Formats: sequence, structure tokens, C-alpha cells
Amino acid sequence: MQTTLAHEQHAQRQRDYFATAVRPGMLPEATPYILRHVGQLLAQAGIAPGSSVLDIGCGMGRFSFLLAERGFRVESLDVSPFMIDRLREFDGGRYGIRAWCADLAHPPAELLGRFDAVVGFFMLHHFVELDPVFPAVERLLRPGGRAAFVEPNPYNPLYYLQVLSRPDMKWAAEKGMLNLRRGKVFGHMRSAGLQSPTLDRYGFLPPFLRNTKWGGPVERVLESVPGLGPVLPFQIFTARKPAR
Repeated sequence: MQTTLAHEQHAQRQRDYFATAVRPGMLPEATPYILRHVGQLLAQAGIAPGSSVLDIGCGMGRFSFLLAERGFRVESLDVSPFMIDRLREFDGGRYGIRAWCADLAHPPAELLGRFDAVVGFFMLHHFVELDPVFPAVERLLRPGGRAAFVEPNPYNPLYYLQVLSRPDMKWAAEKGMLNLRRGKVFGHMRSAGLQSPTLDRYGFLPPFLRNTKWGGPVERVLESVPGLGPVLPFQIFTARKPAR
């Protein structure tokens, strides 16, 4: 697919940004906070056990490994060679995940039409524009396959405070969250030929609170408070490729 100069420049900035050091916030781990995202995505998307799954924007494999542990046949894709190398190191042959280094807008031909599900965790908002994303996802899916993405909710004000307060976060890399509104994402999904888009919002507590023994029950109560649904911090977009 033809991409714009803005996309190519942004992709290079992403490679540069993730090419210098292992960032603690991206290390593979299985905390209650991380497990909640995996469980929520699988439940919302209805991905069947044993499905072939491509984890795009996989980073160092945090979510790829957890999907593999649940019995999914996982492959991973990321634009950063540094991240792909770290994923292979952390894998160490445990899961045998095949990892691909490529821009999602230009996926390897070997991957096209192969997957029951294409998933991403906190990666859509790193795209400066969504135009190339969903056509690529559609091409990667088998007929009847599912797409599902966990992302920040742009209507939650705490994200903007987080970006302002953390020196390791740059607005240039995070501002794509402004694109992640229901109408805009659904429009891109439908234009790419994906059907039945859905949006679900969830969560409440930051990691250091969610990972306590009482974090889960408290979060469930807070999620149910009337009126908070539109500003809950996380959202999952799903859609499916038509079956032939």
C-alpha cells in the first residue's frame, strides 16, 4: 500500500525512539494489570482457543508471550529491529514465536491471509495517521478473522497529564490517541472492508494500585459507577473480516 511522507517519517521516528534502551515499562511481565488487558481483549473479540494470532506492535513480547501461554499460535510484528531482537532474547526458545520486523503498512507477503486474529496492545496511537492500518490488517486476516486493539481512551484527561509529567513520553509519539474516537476508527475499519465494529471501555486504576490484592474487586466496582463509562481509561476496538 502506498503511504504518505508523514507516515514514513513517523515510522522512522518510532524506530529511532525504541532503538536505544530497554524501557522498564515495556518489559515482559504477567502482573494483574497486564493480564486484565489480555483477558479483556480475548473476551471482547471472541477469539477461539488455538487460533493463529498476529500481535502487531509487539515490542519485546509482553503480550505475545501471554497469548502463547494460553495456547494461541502466535507470531509477532514490530517496526523496531531493536524490539524484535529483545523479543527473541526474552523468548529464548520457550514459545518459538516467529517475529517479523516490518512496518505494518508494508507487511511481509508471507503473512497475508494467514491469521484468525490480528491484535494490538497500545500501538494504534503510535500511528500519526490511521489510513494505512486497517487495509493492512484486512489483508493479514483470513476470511472470517477478527481484529482487536487495546488503546488509551482520548476522553480520559489523565493520559494528557501522564504525557506531560513523564520525561520518557513524548507528545509527538503519543498524539495519535486523538484519532482513536469511535466514529473515526469505525469509519477506517469499514472503509478497509472490516465489518461489525465494536467499542468497549474498561479499567480505572493505575498499575501500582491494580496490582494489589484488592485492586481487581475495587476496579470492577468503580467501572460500574453510572456516568463514568465514556471516560474509563482503556478501550477495545474490534471488527471482523467477512467470511466467504
